[in-house]
Amino acid sequence: MMKKLNTPSELTVVKANPSCGHVLVEDVIGAIKPNTILVSIMLANNETGVIQPVKEISSALAVLKREQKRKYPFLHVDSAQACGKIPVSISEFDVDFLSIAAQKLYGPRVGALYVRGLESKVVPLYPFIIGVGQERGFRSGTENTAYIAGMGKACELVYNNLNVYHQHMKEMRDYLEEQLSEHFGDSVHFNAKFPGVERIPNTCNVSMIGDQLQGWRVLSNLQHCMASTGAACHSKCAKPSETLLCSGVPEDIARNSIRISLGRDTSKEDIDVFIADLKQAVDKTLKS
Repeated sequence: MMKKLNTPSELTVVKANPSCGHVLVEDVIGAIKPNTILVSIMLANNETGVIQPVKEISSALAVLKREQKRKYPFLHVDSAQACGKIPVSISEFDVDFLSIAAQKLYGPRVGALYVRGLESKVVPLYPFIIGVGQERGFRSGTENTAYIAGMGKACELVYNNLNVYHQHMKEMRDYLEEQLSEHFGDSVHFNAKFPGVERIPNTCNVSMIGDQLQGWRVLSNLQHCMASTGAACHSKCAKPSETLLCSGVPEDIARNSIRISLGRDTSKEDIDVFIADLKQAVDKTLKS
């Protein structure tokens, strides 16, 4: 959009609040400038699972635009991490743009973008690939029909089974956290887990307490299971996650973060295997 308007772009980042792990509505509204044309926010954070106050931000934006008699800013919600885990409602959130990623809900690696009033051009959308004009001129290139159909089927399964998926993943996540507490006690720290703050049901972010227990070190010693560090990388990076730091996690603990993700088929037996694997990995890391 910036290129189309031939205007230099400017980016303002609103950080998560350390008291709750998500952005505050007043901080988002306070960061809006006269030239702000788009507010973009994740529905759920991919590292911590914390759900952002999208509905409240949308309502506050509507008030601001009405009071200031302005068309901007539009609201984009990245629901990639949330789709398939919690209800995602375009009408409830009252968004202008909403993006999804099919691979996050057991579909093929393809995505979709919802645009409000696309036919009537209520909000602007400009092509970033110019060609012969597929997708009504918005995205040239031959459509990947098989992947699009696969995404449709994945969405259909979520629509029909979301309550079952959600409940199962939540039960498994809660069991995982109980087992972590039972087996590691004060040696485990739950990152960005705030009382009363909602999280998607498949994500758990923890740190093992100890100077040698950086996340990448522990993960390198797992024998049977896989997880990721707080930065979703599996490399020897010393820089702690900015998300965790903004969420009030001390730097030495943030360096040790491990993100554990569960799925629709995860069982208690799978979690027991992971706990045993994590215990031996921690022991091996401490001895190395």
